[in-house]
Amino acid sequence: MVPDHRLHCVVRPQPPAAGEGLRLGIWQGSGSAGTPEAVDENLERLEQVCELAAGHGVQLLAFPELYLSGYIVTPAIARRLAEPVDGPSLGRVADAARRHGLAVACPYPERASVAGEERFYDAIALFDRDGSLLRNYRKTHLWGPDEKRCWSAGYRHPEEGAAFTVQAVNGVGVGLLNCYEAEFPELTRRLALAGARLVLIPTAADAWAELSTGERTDRPYPDVSRTLIPAHAFQNGCFVAYANRCGEETVNGRVMAAYLGNSVICGPHGDVLAAARAEPTLLIADCRPGEYGPTHPAATRYHEDLRPDLY
Repeated sequence: MVPDHRLHCVVRPQPPAAGEGLRLGIWQGSGSAGTPEAVDENLERLEQVCELAAGHGVQLLAFPELYLSGYIVTPAIARRLAEPVDGPSLGRVADAARRHGLAVACPYPERASVAGEERFYDAIALFDRDGSLLRNYRKTHLWGPDEKRCWSAGYRHPEEGAAFTVQAVNGVGVGLLNCYEAEFPELTRRLALAGARLVLIPTAADAWAELSTGERTDRPYPDVSRTLIPAHAFQNGCFVAYANRCGEETVNGRVMAAYLGNSVICGPHGDVLAAARAEPTLLIADCRPGEYGPTHPAATRYHEDLRPDLY
C-alpha cells in the first residue's frame, strides 16, 4: 500500500532524549477519498507508514488534513464516513501507535454529540506512543463556503473545553492547528504562549480541487510553506510543521483534486529544516529546541515584550 517514495531525513544518529526534543515524521502522499473502501485503504497505508517511520526512530508521525476520508467530500459523504473519536477507525490508529511505539497525529472526519445535537467536525486525533488519546482537536476556522457546508466549527460550546491546548510528546509541548488556521498568526502565537515548542499543522493545500457544489477552484491555493510557516516559527521561537498531500485524490476512480506537495518543517529561527518535493515522501527532522539561541544580538523576547492591552 505504501507507494514508491522519497525518504528525506535531517537527523542525528539517535533520536532526541525525552525532554530534549522529538523526531518528527510527516507522511506526504496521495490516495483515494470519499468511500468506506478509501478509508480502509488509507488505514492500511497509515499502518505501513507507522512501521516505516518507527524503523527510522520517528517519535511523532503526522498525516495530512482529513487523512482517513480524504479531503474531497460532500456533506452527504462527510456524514456517511464520520466516526466518533473512539470509533473503529481511530481504534486501528491507536493500535498502530502502540504497536510501533510512536505518537501519531491522524486527521479524520469526526461525528460527535455536542450541545444536544449530532455534529460533524474536521478533526485531528493525537495518540501517544502507548495508544492513549492525548488530544482530539476540532478545526475552529473553516475555509470558505465549501468547508462550512460540510463541517461545524469547533469550540463554539462550553462542553468542548479549551480550543488551543498543548500536549507533551516525548516531553516536548506540541500544539495542533488545521490547514487554513496556519494563516492566522494569532493561533500559532496562542499555542506558543501556552508552551508549545512545536506547532503541527496538517493541511490540504491544492493545485486545484472540485468543490462539493461541483465547481472547480480557479487557481492554486497560496503556498504559505515558504512565507507564513517560517515567519510564524521565527516570531514565536518554536518549530512549525506543515503536512500536506501530493499528487491526485480520487473518488470512485475519478480524479477530484491535485495537491501541492509542499510539506515543510521549520525551526525557531525561521530556518527550513526539511522540505518535500511534490512526490510521495516521508519527511523526517529532529526538532531540538535547546540548539537554538537568541535571534538578535541583544536580548529580544517577542512574547515578553507583547502589549496586548494596546490591541
